[in-house]
Amino acid sequence: MTSLAEACRTVLLTAEPREKVKAARAAARDWRLGRLEHRFDVAMPDRPARPGAPELLPPNRMPRRGKGGSERGRIALIHALAHIEFAAIDLAFDLVGRFGGSFPPAFANDWMRVGGDEAIHFALLDRRLRRFGTRYGDLPAHDGLWDAAAATRDDVLGRLAVVPMVLEARGLDVTPVTIERFSAVGDVATARILTRILNDEIHHVRAGTRWFESTCKSANLHPKSTWKALVGRYFAGAIKPPFNDSARDSAGLTRDYYLSLADG
Repeated sequence: MTSLAEACRTVLLTAEPREKVKAARAAARDWRLGRLEHRFDVAMPDRPARPGAPELLPPNRMPRRGKGGSERGRIALIHALAHIEFAAIDLAFDLVGRFGGSFPPAFANDWMRVGGDEAIHFALLDRRLRRFGTRYGDLPAHDGLWDAAAATRDDVLGRLAVVPMVLEARGLDVTPVTIERFSAVGDVATARILTRILNDEIHHVRAGTRWFESTCKSANLHPKSTWKALVGRYFAGAIKPPFNDSARDSAGLTRDYYLSLADG
């Protein structure tokens, strides 16, 4: 029987976007149906495979997208969101393949589901781009999304603290405004996709918070002070308001985690 780690590694080493989506969804399905063994016998790559496009640029060299009012601006924003979801596929499967051996199968249950969700999100956004006559890879994208994974490759608490509890939580804050922008110009189809993504991301942040807190409890660590220390160590950006407090609270990420770190 194929090991869970091998299935995760396959996803990470698949470069072409549509093939990665297929591999991710197949791995999530195979785990759910009991076709993968909870075994961790292969190492995860230092970096996932990447397609030839998009061109990856440092964040400070990315062209300005505007606010999505014009069709060109909407395409640029959808492309940026698709790139985030594409990277999120790898982040989920790397988390399972790299750290899953230290946890019970319930950990894999959560994060394989997350990986499958991210693959669906990417596929929906890429399909939407094609409706505009373009596709993922036609615009540049920034190359900073794997930094959090690289920095926390040996620290599962650090990974949980930064990826779901900072990066995905930020999506809870900004996605409602983005939905409003698309709705305001009559792009109901994109707004519906983003609404689905927002609802799924609440579950993803909740999984991250739950596993972070249970791991802290097992190690006799205080969750909130530990989270703040890890964010300070591994996250180079700022924790910025405004916050979607209700969505964060639904995900278990209460205000006493992040308010003291807020910039502005």
